Amino acid sequence: MRALEGILVADFSRVLAGPQAAMTLGDLGAEVIKVESPAGDETRSWQPPTDDRGWATYFLTVNRNKRSIALDLKDEADRRLALELAGRADILIENFRPGTMKRFGLDYPAVCEDNPGLVYGSITGFGEAEGAALPGYDPLVQALSGMMSVTGPAAGEASKVGVALVDVVAGQNMVAGILAALRVRDKTGKGQRVEVNLLSTALAALANQSSSYLNTGVSPTRLGNVHPSIEPFATFAACDGPLMICAGNDRQFGELAVSIGAPALAEDPRFLSNSLRVEHRDQLRPELESRLELDSVDYWVRILNEAGVPAGPVNDIGAGFELAESLGLDPVDEFDRIRTPRSPFRLSLTPAETRLRPPTLDEQGAKIRDWLGSRPGGRPGSRPGDR
Repeated sequence: MRALEGILVADFSRVLAGPQAAMTLGDLGAEVIKVESPAGDETRSWQPPTDDRGWATYFLTVNRNKRSIALDLKDEADRRLALELAGRADILIENFRPGTMKRFGLDYPAVCEDNPGLVYGSITGFGEAEGAALPGYDPLVQALSGMMSVTGPAAGEASKVGVALVDVVAGQNMVAGILAALRVRDKTGKGQRVEVNLLSTALAALANQSSSYLNTGVSPTRLGNVHPSIEPFATFAACDGPLMICAGNDRQFGELAVSIGAPALAEDPRFLSNSLRVEHRDQLRPELESRLELDSVDYWVRILNEAGVPAGPVNDIGAGFELAESLGLDPVDEFDRIRTPRSPFRLSLTPAETRLRPPTLDEQGAKIRDWLGSRPGGRPGSRPGDR
């Protein structure tokens, strides 16, 4: 049994946020049909890097568990097929600029007339009012939202996060909204529109930083790897590289002081509480670092973890996967020679699973076209993957 078995998703999205949302639904058992233009999803050509078959790894990461059909929405016959798919779907996901789907008669008011149970997910950059015409690119949203202003060295240039984080969070927000809407449909039989925009996603994802501004009127600034509200909660220099230490309470700070051979630091009036440590971090950090730099990262990780002080190296991505493997987290999904990060969902009864590798462009197009043309206007009991 699969959690979303029997649910049909029409995935009209491309690039990252929408495709990730659709893939997550596919991982949970939904049947996902990816509708691409004849040119294909842009990320098919975003390379390097590629795998050993020359396929763009960017595309591979968010498009497993899908079937592909290429439709030219400017073509009347293809547009009819798209409308037929929307009429049969339980969920539709799109991330075009506002107004695009309406031009093709595929906007929510149009399609819900024939399919009132449809859950219609739209991901936009800046909503559908004054920001409708603005392009929703992740780095632009990171810049405009203020996310870049709190990322990077304190004395250096503002920096974007090393992955399209706003897109990723927006995709997960869309999944949550869709699942909530399906729950409502179970009760009422009625679908609804779920809208997620990147700017609101970024502002919400800023969490404590947003709360700081909203409740003090002062915008936070960059602190590098230092935490604005906790100390010591940052990277420190060991003799061979950076060490992350997260001493989040007084007990952990006391254990840290003892572990590095400076127990008096825990009794120092400047450092007796977290608030005092934050206030006097410019005095505390040199005290800690002067001792930490006497030995290696590996040494301090062992000593501190034994003392109950959270600490670890600053890994590269490969080492991050190796750590997850060593902890039994099984972080890699491998299917038909394609390796992707495994779904983070761990459901005991209906686990996420991979049934299909990411498709080539229009790989299942003929079968899907035949299925869509089999009973115009109907909702057949079979899905295209059942044949």
